[in-house]
Amino acid sequence: MVQAPSKKLSLDSFLGMPETKPATEYIDGQIIQKPMPKGKHSRLQGKLTLFINGALEAERIAYAFPELRCTFGGSSIVPDVSVFLWQHIPMDEDGDVADIFNRHPDWIIEVLSPGQSQMIVTKKVLRCLSYGTQMGWLIDPKERSLIAYPLSEQPQYLEDEQDALPLPQFARSLNLTLGDVLAWLRL
Repeated sequence: MVQAPSKKLSLDSFLGMPETKPATEYIDGQIIQKPMPKGKHSRLQGKLTLFINGALEAERIAYAFPELRCTFGGSSIVPDVSVFLWQHIPMDEDGDVADIFNRHPDWIIEVLSPGQSQMIVTKKVLRCLSYGTQMGWLIDPKERSLIAYPLSEQPQYLEDEQDALPLPQFARSLNLTLGDVLAWLRL
């Protein structure tokens, strides 16, 4: 749901508001409430996060965060999965992962929920790409398809379960097909 305030709300004012469940995002001066995740959405989000971290965390290549607020370029978004290269993960003064991420993800993954606007989610992915995100994925469980948005390349629509999924350079070792991802919908 998009909420257009009667007066344009600043990003700082938005960030001063209490967090909501599900999260709200701030894009182009608009407040957009994410839909409550359903079963397929939650399953794919969880499996993708575990799979990516299982392959990339031990080598300190990258880390996948679920539902992490990322604030950059005048926007504040909460992707379903935000993957950050190890050297881009902000740290606090104690050497722990910081609470605030004022940077775009290196890879953004969105899972379309029932009733969610594909245009709003696509806009979020494109905004990330315009700031240097290497790869965006938009997964539609209902359509059993995925659109990959590689930086500076044409988007790719994938619907054949044998299709190898485009990956950012740092994650090429993952070797995933669309069928691998869709199989996670089954228990």
